[in-house]
Amino acid sequence: MARYEVRFRKSAGKDLQRLDTTIQRRVLKAAELLADEPRPVGCKKLHGSEDAYRIRVGDYRIVYTVEDAVRIVAIERIRHRREVYR
Repeated sequence: MARYEVRFRKSAGKDLQRLDTTIQRRVLKAAELLADEPRPVGCKKLHGSEDAYRIRVGDYRIVYTVEDAVRIVAIERIRHRREVYR
């Protein structure tokens, strides 16, 4: 099975830079795993969007979209669980 390309939106890149170094590493590792399996066990589909999902990384959430036709996972937001859905 071909791998997906993982892309960070500009806002997600800024979110990542604001995080602590240890959390950054955990988030990057989780994002890297999305290249092999864009819908891993434990991911949740978000209501109100056809292709938006989220995964948990500790108290943080990675919100992303999957474009199957072009094999791209676009990471939209990386935020703490209390503020990610606002």
